[in-house]
Amino acid sequence: MYYVYVLKSGASEIYYGYTSDLKKRLAQHKRGENVSTKGREWTLVYYEAFRSEEDARERERKLKLHGQAKRWLRERIERSLEV
Repeated sequence: MYYVYVLKSGASEIYYGYTSDLKKRLAQHKRGENVSTKGREWTLVYYEAFRSEEDARERERKLKLHGQAKRWLRERIERSLEV
């Protein structure tokens, strides 16, 4: 499986990512092994699972580059982002 995931920092920053091993990737974020998320505390707020790696990469790309895709997802998970 391949995953697209959303992390939220304590300062309400949002990070979108893609991985084939969600547990391992989250541990890497917690240990500060990712330059983009280093130095902040992150919480998983949402993820989507895909059987196709290409589909997962395309979804991540749309979330990172297209404001409308990002807006629709934020509306869907609004309460999860507030917690």
